[in-house]
Amino acid sequence: MYSMKKTCEKVGMSYETLKYYCNEGLIPNVKRDKNNYRIFDDNNVAWINSLSCLKNCDMSIEEMKQYLALCLQGPSTIPERKKILATKKQHLLEKQKKLQESINFIDWKQNFYDDVLSGKTEYVSNLIDVDE
Repeated sequence: MYSMKKTCEKVGMSYETLKYYCNEGLIPNVKRDKNNYRIFDDNNVAWINSLSCLKNCDMSIEEMKQYLALCLQGPSTIPERKKILATKKQHLLEKQKKLQESINFIDWKQNFYDDVLSGKTEYVSNLIDVDE
């Protein structure tokens, strides 16, 4: 069993975020010790890691609650959960494409600047008149 602090260290989450997730009901079956402090087991830790992944998929708290509710219903909801994850995956792939386009632009611009600095290419700007 792990304390809040130890759990935060294990999952790479701030204390405040873990407490918020607990208060929002996103971590079911959390036990309490004799002093009424939350304690977490390995199953809780695995679920918290899943929550972090869902958050990184741009799931809102409400979406995570809906997903959790489906998980708690058991295997009969797997098709619905798969659909939710497929939608999130598509969103991430679109985001990845946009990020790659931005990276490609930065690479192109850096190469252009290198060529200008080395004298290989004449500097041109869409913002200022460099011929003055």
